[in-house]
Amino acid sequence: MIQQEPICALATATGVGALGVIRVSGTGTFEIVNRLFRGKNLTQVESHTVHLGTIREGATIIDEVLVSVFKSPKSFTKEDTVEISCHGSDYIIRQILKLLVKNGARLARPGEFTQRAFLNGQFDLVQAEAVADLIAADSAASHRTALNQLRGGFSKKLSALREELIHFASLVELELDFGEEDVEFADRDDLRKFIQSLQSTITPLIDSFDFGNALKEGVPVAIIGAPNVGKSTLLNALLNEEKAIVTAIAGTTRDVIEDILYIDGIKFRIIDTAGIRDTDDIVESMGIERSKRAMNQADIVLLLFDGEETYAEVENLVQGLEEEKKVLWVKNKADLTSPNPLLSGEGFNPPSPVRRGAGDEVAISAKTGAGIEELKKTLAAMVVTAKTSDDTVVTNMRHYEHLLKTQEALTDALNGLDMGITGDFLAQDIRLALHHLGEITGQIVNDDLLANIFSKFCIGK
Repeated sequence: MIQQEPICALATATGVGALGVIRVSGTGTFEIVNRLFRGKNLTQVESHTVHLGTIREGATIIDEVLVSVFKSPKSFTKEDTVEISCHGSDYIIRQILKLLVKNGARLARPGEFTQRAFLNGQFDLVQAEAVADLIAADSAASHRTALNQLRGGFSKKLSALREELIHFASLVELELDFGEEDVEFADRDDLRKFIQSLQSTITPLIDSFDFGNALKEGVPVAIIGAPNVGKSTLLNALLNEEKAIVTAIAGTTRDVIEDILYIDGIKFRIIDTAGIRDTDDIVESMGIERSKRAMNQADIVLLLFDGEETYAEVENLVQGLEEEKKVLWVKNKADLTSPNPLLSGEGFNPPSPVRRGAGDEVAISAKTGAGIEELKKTLAAMVVTAKTSDDTVVTNMRHYEHLLKTQEALTDALNGLDMGITGDFLAQDIRLALHHLGEITGQIVNDDLLANIFSKFCIGK
């Protein structure tokens, strides 16, 4: 455990509020706070107790406070820690922080409390990063994922994989010590089966990143269609508010409009776009170009039509879109239009060039609200299908990159086994896989990496 110099910071949000909580942690914390606090001697009280008193500068009372005491190693940082709960006045908070610094503490850097918790072995790097994700969670799904990682779900899986790999690595390394005797401690068939099993565990984690990143950032959904098919009306219906201007004049929307929608705890970024058509209007043309960019950047494209267009006209709107892009056909104005044999009716099944969503097209009336709930359920289903079976989801780009590199090293090891390479080359591939797994959890770490990760945290956490 690393005991470090005392640091202090405001742990609650800045701005005037009912309360402010100032956190102090490190060697000498109790002695520093005792110089300011008039109440019980904090060095003599039990850990995890709360005490009423005043913070004073000499004889001047700054505030009446509650002081919570957490003694090492039973604290978040595993250091002696005090949390001062004061009134939420900016002046009071500044005065208390000033007194703490004057008496030997220094202001904490972003994420320094969590960094100390990691360095002192409170949790691994995945769990430390999950702290920031938990604070930033703005949907039920992102909260659930961050909490699972904070509780060690992802870490346990990676640790189990790494321990098994270390076992085989040690056997291969042992062979190198007996190189002249030509012995094999690591059975090559068992090693091949193990690496294949390891890859079958890592692959779903890699595949879950798109889903995990969408949970974290929000799933971008672009509403694409010809002018006057009801894109803005659909946006308003999904959001249940008049977000976009709706008129009978074609080409009303000239720019992209975006807002947030939560469905079954999943965050969606719904993007209304300008209707795509040939036009000589310079401003409308600029809006159409932005529509195409939004379409290509979105995870899901809602291809909206009203049953009056031909199949070729509708399909032409998404020409050039990547094959893997999810496209959901949505037939609007279902309350007005009669079935179009080219687009609707029973057994509707667009030809193969069209990417499909979850199930057949959805029929709606954006104006009356009919079918909107079914559309929301379909959107949620299109996202949830990407998750892993045990709720372990990769949400961090750094984790994703190292999993890819781990998979690549394991593939090289398998290819080496097939070619009958010697143990020293095989050991090199296994070491590389171990290195990248260790980089994820922080078992292999450097100061630059830690500085980069924790610099993104808020001060006081």
